Amino acid sequence: MRIVSLLPSATEIVCALGLRDDLVGITHECDYPEGITSKPVLIESCLGDYSRMTPAEIDLKIRETVRKGEGVYRFKPNALENAKT
Repeated sequence: MRIVSLLPSATEIVCALGLRDDLVGITHECDYPEGITSKPVLIESCLGDYSRMTPAEIDLKIRETVRKGEGVYRFKPNALENAKT
């Protein structure tokens, strides 16, 4: 079985159920449980590097992106097809 987590909370649940070895991909926001960041990141933010943005700037960027009808997150190119255990 291959599992891709699209939410940090789902990653935690998958691991709590003992299915960590079946987890072949996570989102850029997954950082728990310990060691999970070694899993391939398949989902990324379309906002670019928002680490230096203020919460207000992030909010504005998200609103602009959604207003244009664009997504805020995306699969990295070919990431899902290449996800393996």
